[in-house]
Amino acid sequence: MGIERTGVRQLNPIPDQGVRLYLRLLHHVRPYWRTFAGAIVAMAVTAAAEPAIPAIFKPLLDGSFVHKDAHMIRLIPLVMVAVFLVRGVADFASTYGLSWIGSRLVMDLRTMMFDKLVAMPTRFYDDRATGNLIALLVFNVTQVTQSATNAVTLLVRDTLTIMGLLAWLLWINWRLTLIIIAIAPFAVFIIRGISHRLRQINRDAQKNLGQIAHVVEESVGAHKVLKIFGGQQYERQRFEQAANQDRKLYMKGVSAAASNGPVVQLVAAFGVALVVYIATRQALAGALTVGGFVSYMVAMLMIFGPVKRLTGINEQLQRGLAAAEVVFELIDSTTEIDTGTRQLGRARGHIVFDDVSLYYPEKPRAALLHIQLDIAPGETVALVGASGSGKTSLVNLLPRFYHPNAGHILLDGHDIGTFTLDSLRRNIALVSQDVVLFNDTIAANIAYGNQAGASEADIIHAAEAAHAWDFIRAMPQGLQTPVGENGVKLSGGERQRIAIARALLKDAPVLILDEATSALDNASERHVQAALETLMRGRTTLVIAHRLSTIENADCIVVMQHGEIVETGRHAELLARQGAYARLYQMQFHETGAHVIAN
Repeated sequence: MGIERTGVRQLNPIPDQGVRLYLRLLHHVRPYWRTFAGAIVAMAVTAAAEPAIPAIFKPLLDGSFVHKDAHMIRLIPLVMVAVFLVRGVADFASTYGLSWIGSRLVMDLRTMMFDKLVAMPTRFYDDRATGNLIALLVFNVTQVTQSATNAVTLLVRDTLTIMGLLAWLLWINWRLTLIIIAIAPFAVFIIRGISHRLRQINRDAQKNLGQIAHVVEESVGAHKVLKIFGGQQYERQRFEQAANQDRKLYMKGVSAAASNGPVVQLVAAFGVALVVYIATRQALAGALTVGGFVSYMVAMLMIFGPVKRLTGINEQLQRGLAAAEVVFELIDSTTEIDTGTRQLGRARGHIVFDDVSLYYPEKPRAALLHIQLDIAPGETVALVGASGSGKTSLVNLLPRFYHPNAGHILLDGHDIGTFTLDSLRRNIALVSQDVVLFNDTIAANIAYGNQAGASEADIIHAAEAAHAWDFIRAMPQGLQTPVGENGVKLSGGERQRIAIARALLKDAPVLILDEATSALDNASERHVQAALETLMRGRTTLVIAHRLSTIENADCIVVMQHGEIVETGRHAELLARQGAYARLYQMQFHETGAHVIAN
């Protein structure tokens, strides 16, 4: 996952970063502290049962085989069964409890991330790939549980197990045990050195995971273009490159993690060999009994399992912390800022752009420059001009998707920045060329968001006004018909009319039409145009249109070039001037005529 692409900045690898991340993860576990505490207690019981196993060997060998104690012969098997029963129950309880906490943690973090995503400003999405954001929310966050639960399980249980076994070793022979303890700093030094490499490898892996998701998302979303233009091989190469990079990073992680255990164990082996040598000599000298010697050796060998797991925990921990960096950076990102305090009721729709300028980051010139425009309530204003002239940028300022760098936008005499975002946007409806429909029923797409509680009668009335009721009624499930992903089961004209019905149901006094009929055939356009005329009635409407024939009746036509207004007026008036609008109109007329002749 590309950290830059998901809207979060790269963290500097400071020494206590991992500790801070881990403490923050534990903070999110705090609501479930009772379950967490119970799991820790269960792990402590499991760990306590571990040294009991070698402890049994001493009375087993000395009492049964050496001294022939009949009581011990009957007691030891019962004690062994009891120890393993308690150990098994406690192990199940700890594993289940921490897994439950991990699943809740993933759900909580996903919810927090999704809440952030839907509240982020429009600029956040301008240069971020959808696939990367999906990978962050769906895949990366699951890696966090390896730090919060799996690592905790190993860390607590195995640490307690090692402490218990060491206590038993000290009890039997403290001099030999000091040799084992002296080896520990060397192992810690090796683990710490490898951890830095693992963290960086996992950071790179998180970035690359987002790239894989991005390639898949683009290929699936554009599958028709891919097939028509023969892009299968190109997309296959892109995916193979990303997948191969993921494989390489995985193997780098495996290499670092795999070298961790053997190196640590090799260091430990020197110490163990020395301990075995000394213990054997003590046993031969009579300083150790047979049972004590076997018990000591079993306990010492049992330490290897927890030590090996603890050396392997570093890989899981670093992978989880690398994911946590990205997750928490998104959670900490600044959401859309709402500085407005005034509640806007139903607006009259008087809009004024007062010397408005807009600059996009990393763009050489202004998107809008000194825009001066006064739109009366109920007036229809059409914005025309070549691509990149600033039409969409202008209408995007009205709902405060972007904020002007200079000037003011007034609605009913008040700066729109003084209104709360929610109350401002309740007064604005949008119908665009690229209709957005959700994978739900027709009814749910019409009565969407704040209109979700609308009655069926109101939905039908909106559908009728949008010229959509006839085709909706003809469907097998009527309003309850699923539309598919982004309305794939509907035609372009049907999708547009559903979007118009949604705007009609909202009944907002300000309407934005962004090239709402530019991609439709003639029959569909007639239906949609009739629906739009109903929708526009009595509303202040800003229309972006490439087909100039659709805006001939607009109250005012605004011609834009390079972010500036170069002409304003009605259709006939602008044609008579023989200026920029007349040239656009004549160019489109000739293109349309040539198209008709060609067909």
